[in-house]
Amino acid sequence: RFQACVYFASVFQAMSCGIHYLASVFMAVTPNFVCGFPGNVSSVLFHNSSASSIEDIWTLWTSTENYIVVQLENREIWELDQCSRSKREVSSDLAYEYEGNKSVFPCSDGFLYDDTKWKSTVVTQWDLVCDREWLAKLIQPTFMLGVLVGAVIFGDIADRLGRQRVIWFTSAGQFLFGIAVAFTFDYYSFVIVRFLLAMVSSGYLVVAFVYVTEFVGIKARTWASMHVHAFFAMGIMIVALVGFLVRTWWVYQIFLSIATLPFVLCCWMLPETPFWLLSEERYEDAQKVIDTMARWNKVSTPCKVSELCSVQQDDLASGRTGDNDTSSTKKHNILDLFCNWQIARRTITVWLIWFTGSLGYYVFSLSSVNLGGNEYLNLFLIGAVELPCYIIACLAMDKLGRRNTLIPFLILSALICVLIMFIPQDFNVLIILANMAGKFSIGVAFGLIYLYTAELYPTIVRSLAVGSGSMMCRVGSVVAPFCVYLRSVWIFMPLLLVGIMALLSGILTIMLPETLGKPLTNTLVEATEMGRNKKSCSEKTPPAHSGAALEKIEMFGQERVGTDK
Repeated sequence: RFQACVYFASVFQAMSCGIHYLASVFMAVTPNFVCGFPGNVSSVLFHNSSASSIEDIWTLWTSTENYIVVQLENREIWELDQCSRSKREVSSDLAYEYEGNKSVFPCSDGFLYDDTKWKSTVVTQWDLVCDREWLAKLIQPTFMLGVLVGAVIFGDIADRLGRQRVIWFTSAGQFLFGIAVAFTFDYYSFVIVRFLLAMVSSGYLVVAFVYVTEFVGIKARTWASMHVHAFFAMGIMIVALVGFLVRTWWVYQIFLSIATLPFVLCCWMLPETPFWLLSEERYEDAQKVIDTMARWNKVSTPCKVSELCSVQQDDLASGRTGDNDTSSTKKHNILDLFCNWQIARRTITVWLIWFTGSLGYYVFSLSSVNLGGNEYLNLFLIGAVELPCYIIACLAMDKLGRRNTLIPFLILSALICVLIMFIPQDFNVLIILANMAGKFSIGVAFGLIYLYTAELYPTIVRSLAVGSGSMMCRVGSVVAPFCVYLRSVWIFMPLLLVGIMALLSGILTIMLPETLGKPLTNTLVEATEMGRNKKSCSEKTPPAHSGAALEKIEMFGQERVGTDK
């Protein structure tokens, strides 16, 4: 009961991470626009259609190559393009086609935007179009850069100051910075506050992942850790819902920020994890938490910290006297992940899977609003499809194995990317369904790679392996927005890149060993032999859920790990 309350309270706030990660999908959208004009308009002409105002023309706008002809009250006639405007030298009868002389001027009077869908976005607020378009395209990459920095900083702080304090700070930070974004006064302050928001959002997700892992028992740990990401997906669904209801960007941002306010008000009640308290030798505090857990769970004989400490000290003493191996005291670095050909090949493959999973995840998510049809429904479905994918991942990885689940779903996602290229563009429903299938496939692979990485490497470099893979994941999330922008080069370019990476990752995964039911390795020699010995990789040995292996899992439960978002 105690663990369930702590778990659901913690993962509830994970929704805010999904909210802020994808908020820019509607907040930074670029509507149709043309140059402003110097004066009051008397009539507007677009091809063969005429109107008294430009607002009546937007429904006819079909291409960025179009232009609008306006006649002002002083009889001047202007041609309005997106990034320039031309004044006709001869102001005769108003006609769309004109072969005479024209004077070209810059858009010094601002721009006129189509507000039929979005009343206001950050693009329309600060005119992030034409020569300032690159600023709009930096909004999501700079946020993802903040995600990378925040994961590194707050992950380290959580190890030093505790999980509880970081959860308090990052939860409050998400709310305060989220509200502050809505009141920024220019583009640069907007990007800076969003960068800080990204840092605390990423920090919360990393620490919450560790927090719930250290509280939840071994039997439920896989399901509990995987479904942290399900709440992240629910955050994406909330973005779609709020985006549909609120069409002004700063109001939209405020509503998104207050969605998880209840957690901010009660997060101070969450306790510190006994794992961290024991690692800091705060035994009395750890005992208090354990006693509280016992009362909630109605356990009559709670665990005594003094007994745990005596057992741990005996194990350490016997380890020092009976084992002269210095590998456990040696400080390891990133080069240990390339100590031999087997481990190096494994590291390259695992990094590629992390990168591909993140790239595909965000390409499918960010591209959902460009699929045609209702963009709000598209994003909602892209988020909803994640909920069953984590259930499938948990079932498949325990029944078929980690590698045997990863390979088909990576290759399937590559095939779906190719399939989408052959679907006619006017088949919107089929395109959306195919994209949902692609997000589902990459989501399964993305969801299980964390656990698979932890099992592929020995104890001495396990946190290093997961941390480095998580960094590659965040590199993929930074690259993903730029990949989506390649639609302007070729509409299928993002899918082609994701498909190639997924196919390559799936093929290389064949060379990885299966880890289902295998005890965790402790040394690089053991990890190397796991890859070489094909027979031992396929034998069904009892799962490492008891005895010494269980003790090792619990001992290393407090190791800091990254999260794959």
